[in-house]
Amino acid sequence: MTTLLVLDGDGLLHRQVYRALRAAILDGTLTPGARLPSTRALTRDLGLSRTPVVLAYEQLLAEGYASARAGSGTYVAHTLAARPAPARAVEPVRATVPRLSRFGRRAVESARGLPSWRLRDVALPYDFRYGRPAYGDFPHEAWRRVLARCARRASVRALDYGPTEGLDRLREAIAGYAARARAVRCEPDDVLIVNGSQQALDLAARVLVDPGATVVLEEPHYAGARRVFEAAGARLRSVPVDADGLRVEELPRAARLAYVTPSHQFPTGGVLPAPRRLALLAWAERAGAWLIEDDYDGEYRYAGRPVESLQGLDRAGRVLYVGTFSKVLFPALRLGYVVVPHALRRAFRAAKGLCDTGTSTLEQAALAEFIREGYFARHVSRSRLRSAGRRTALLEAVHQHLGSAAEVTGAEAGLHVLLWLRGVPEARLPAIVRAAEAAGVGVYPVTPHCRQTPRDAGLVLGYASLTEQSIREGIRRLGRVIPRPER
Repeated sequence: MTTLLVLDGDGLLHRQVYRALRAAILDGTLTPGARLPSTRALTRDLGLSRTPVVLAYEQLLAEGYASARAGSGTYVAHTLAARPAPARAVEPVRATVPRLSRFGRRAVESARGLPSWRLRDVALPYDFRYGRPAYGDFPHEAWRRVLARCARRASVRALDYGPTEGLDRLREAIAGYAARARAVRCEPDDVLIVNGSQQALDLAARVLVDPGATVVLEEPHYAGARRVFEAAGARLRSVPVDADGLRVEELPRAARLAYVTPSHQFPTGGVLPAPRRLALLAWAERAGAWLIEDDYDGEYRYAGRPVESLQGLDRAGRVLYVGTFSKVLFPALRLGYVVVPHALRRAFRAAKGLCDTGTSTLEQAALAEFIREGYFARHVSRSRLRSAGRRTALLEAVHQHLGSAAEVTGAEAGLHVLLWLRGVPEARLPAIVRAAEAAGVGVYPVTPHCRQTPRDAGLVLGYASLTEQSIREGIRRLGRVIPRPER
């Protein structure tokens, strides 16, 4: 063990060693019962002769700071455990305010007021946190078997850096799945594996957006996307949505990029109909703009046939399709993908290589097997069925306990709904959120996802990670703190 002691240079050497050791004991650096270094080791570390160190140890023993055990060594006295340790005096580091780059300043500023994915410090029994999947539905045992098998088979070469674009077998599996389930038109070489959809957005901003470029956002929108484009220095242009999603006729004449959620608009839940999809693609080709299609929960649709991707309709190569496994598997996996138009492949791979030199290969290999062996498709099917039951429980509970005080949108698909509180101004939301929390219910305002303050208060309610019973009880409790509209 190496012990770092600083001698004060005042007086005899054995007194300096004694004071340094005593200070370390009193301030808790050396805890009661901790073994002190041998006199030989400390002599070597301090570069002294052995005599001053031996004398210092004898002084510590005499004063009761240490005790000796025959054949074992010298230890901090256990009796010191009852003594209050004095506050450790630490010299504050005097540092100048850091000079951040423009990007650094924009990143800090864009983070203000945005929701964090960090869990609450105190868990709530009825937490309607959106963005969380149904953890209980996940086939943990099957995943563990596949992961363990991939780990056992891994060669020494597999421990090296993997390809920047991702493992070939995972990109092949994803290309096949996206084509079957979401009508995405792609080859494996079009697929870039990323550390979640947020990295896909960041790469798009780095590759396609210069400071001052116009980026279109839906209003309201996913705040995490806005944060990325603000940090990139983009000039944001908001285009409103209605019950059918983005109002394409209000798009600006020109823009560099538009971020859209056509299969389940976040957070209102509208599904962009075919005429608007075709009009959006025509606008992108006319304006020379790129479209980022964030299909964050496209696997979950509860009425009618699944909606095909916007990318599947694209014939001009203007759409970047972003998918994630965080909502359908689990967020800690940190795997997502972006289907990149052929013209952008090289640039995106280069930017990805600068960011992280590649994504963890063991999890990629396991996910490829998980998809190929059918576990993924079966899990999606089961999870969709169970989430439909949770959705029904939520809608019934809202009708029973809130009635005309609330309006639900976005219930036809996805894993969350938007609950509009009729006649309740947005300014009253903080008090409602606090009252709900006191009742054990976690709810989340829509406001962080808006650039303009909405007229009515809205709550984004995720329901996938709750049981049907918990959903009903949580909404019952929420109903007690929601003000009723005046008649």
